[in-house]
Amino acid sequence: MAVDIQKLKGRIVEKSKNVNDVAKEIGIDKSTLYRKIKAGGVSLTVKEVNAIAKCLQLSYDDVRTIFFKDVF
Repeated sequence: MAVDIQKLKGRIVEKSKNVNDVAKEIGIDKSTLYRKIKAGGVSLTVKEVNAIAKCLQLSYDDVRTIFFKDVF
């Protein structure tokens, strides 16, 4: 899975949140989410992607372009 980290970070800021807020809302430790983002998002699970999408109120197109940028 190729994740567009810059777009993900942009959406987090647009929603007036930070990585700590997102981690808390999706139920994982903030250091875990920071590590996964720093690694380019390759270790994000489908469950985490779904939770992030819900937390940030992402559209289908947002999810596709952020989390599957090289697939489509």
